[in-house]
Amino acid sequence: MWQGLVLCGLLTVGGYGLALAPGLRESGFSPLMFALLLGLAAGNLPGLKQAAPAARAGLQFATRWLLRSGIVLFGLSLTLQQIYALGPAILLLDLLVVSTVLLVGYQLGTRVLGLDRETTLLTCAGSAICGAAAVLATEATIRSRPAATAMAVATVVLFGTLAMLVYPLLYPLTGLDEGLFGIYIGATVHEVAQVVAAGDAVGPAALANAVIVKLLRVMLLVPFLLIVGQCWLGRQTTACDDEPGRLVIPWFALGFLLMVLFNSLVTLPVTLHQTLVLAGQVALAMAMAALGYETRLEKMAALGIRPFVLALCLFALLTGGGLLSVGLLAGL
Repeated sequence: MWQGLVLCGLLTVGGYGLALAPGLRESGFSPLMFALLLGLAAGNLPGLKQAAPAARAGLQFATRWLLRSGIVLFGLSLTLQQIYALGPAILLLDLLVVSTVLLVGYQLGTRVLGLDRETTLLTCAGSAICGAAAVLATEATIRSRPAATAMAVATVVLFGTLAMLVYPLLYPLTGLDEGLFGIYIGATVHEVAQVVAAGDAVGPAALANAVIVKLLRVMLLVPFLLIVGQCWLGRQTTACDDEPGRLVIPWFALGFLLMVLFNSLVTLPVTLHQTLVLAGQVALAMAMAALGYETRLEKMAALGIRPFVLALCLFALLTGGGLLSVGLLAGL
């Protein structure tokens, strides 16, 4: 097992190094994304493919246990107090955005574009909820193919990066004040880091509202995973299933929620809190590195352009539909 964990560790260190490098630091790409790209590159080099059997146990540990542990620790980034401060209308807005993107996107991907269910669900989850973290959490729940997961993460990075560039330019054209535009950013941009970048480019009021609205969207990951666990895995039976229709609950989703509650009620020493948050980020980065290493480019190529077409449609839905929804919210 140690070979795979050492490999993931080295790729993760490289990912953090690239994220902090001059010229790349301002790109908005997280260490998770760089770790995935490094893993993808390493796993597709002819010489390193030979090392895969010896490293497989460690890679599987990273994609299963480190991934779930990282998602649990991700809950320390949220508090219930932050969410309560914006009021119930924001919860309604986030519920509307997330449910619309998931329902419309799933029908569009499976029925119109002819994509498989795994790739469609992962792409929709990444666009609707919280980017790569949602993709990884959904992957851990439905146990999808690495190629489908990597493709979904790629779409999140592409269109989330586009949003970082477009939204500040869009701000003066919308007629919204800075605070409302921040709500719009938080409700529609993919990744937390991308929300921070876009909000900061608009102004401090936009940044503050954008982060809180985005964190509320992140919390919706828990009910989403519980629904997926029941509706997706609950109907898939194997020879060893004694109760094919039993409730399937991803434990790490409950762990995530418990961490949010803990973070809301208990104030940890700053150093300890930052260490735990960093440990969660490193665990997710190692999982991304392992995922990239196990992904073969030929399998991604087989998925074709359709996942990007789906992600483009979802980006248009988030941008246009989100602006309309926030405009209606402003009139309440």
